[in-house]
This record gives sequence, structure tokens and C-alpha cells, in this order.
Amino acid sequence: MVTTIIIIAVVVVIILAVIGIYNNLVRLRNNRENAFADIDVQLKQRFDLVPQLVATVKGYATHEKELLENITAARTAGVNASSIDDKIKADQQLTSALAGLKVQVEAYPDLKANQNFMQLQGELADIENKLAAVRRFFNSATRELNNAVQTFPGNIIAGMFGFHKEAMYEIEASQRAAVEKAPEIKF
Repeated sequence: MVTTIIIIAVVVVIILAVIGIYNNLVRLRNNRENAFADIDVQLKQRFDLVPQLVATVKGYATHEKELLENITAARTAGVNASSIDDKIKADQQLTSALAGLKVQVEAYPDLKANQNFMQLQGELADIENKLAAVRRFFNSATRELNNAVQTFPGNIIAGMFGFHKEAMYEIEASQRAAVEKAPEIKF
């Protein structure tokens, strides 16, 4: 009788531990998805701002057609992306294209003085700052989930219920060299 009670108690403790670990994994996965939803909100604002910015620049930089087409194509890819990984890739393409725009703007002093452009550029800078913050939060949520999925005993429960390590929000390898290069300062 005592042995039966001990066995039942051990089984109940194991079941409660599995339930607790599973619920924690679900919370962490939902937290990561919520973090990406915050990125989605900022990306939507950015995607909505880009056509206005492109239209303003077009008036000044008519011969920069390829750059503006790249920005528009990257925006379209972002709007049409459906998975988190596709959205991350599209965001990286748009970030790269917008960096090219910043370089080109330097060649147009009248454009830099245009009030509409300055307002749009300020809004874009604000959105970029918010994107950086929500990306950090997303990576933090992803790290927490990955830690829970990869550490014992969570890794056992994670494997049983299909949880797996998720990708962080990182720059592409092709962009890493440019990011790690020290900026040139010219006077």
C-alpha cells in the first residue's frame, strides 16, 4: 500500500513537472511571437513611409532610378512576406536599400533642405530607432526560448512536443563585413 502511494506520488510529481515545463515553453514561444508582432508594427509603419520618401526623392534624383526601384522592390518583398524568416530577410533588404538612399541624398543639397523630405527622414529615423529596440527585445525573447528548449530537462519535453531552437534576428553574412568595417570620416 505504501509502495503504491509512493509510486502514485512520483508519477503525479513527474506529470506536474512535465506540465510546468510544457506551459513555460508555450509562454516563451508566445512571448517570442509577440515580440515579432512588435517588429511587424514598426515594419508596417516603415513600409507605409517608404513610398512617400521615394516620391519625394524622385523629384530630385531622377537619374537614381535603380536605387529607387531597389527600395520599392524590397518594400514589396516585405509587405508580401508571410513567415518570420521571410520578414526578417525582407527587412534586411530594405535596410540595405535605405542605406544606399542615405548615401545618395548627400549628393542633393536641395533635397536635404526640402521640408517634406526632412520630415519624412525624421520619421524614418524614429522608426529605425524603434525597430532597433524591438529587434533587441525579439532576440531576448528568442534567447529565453532557445535556452529553455536546449537545457535539461526542458530539452526532453521540447523534443516530445515539437519545440525547437529558433533563429535570432541577425544581419546576413553578406552585410556583416560592411557593418564591421570602421566608418570613413572625411572633412
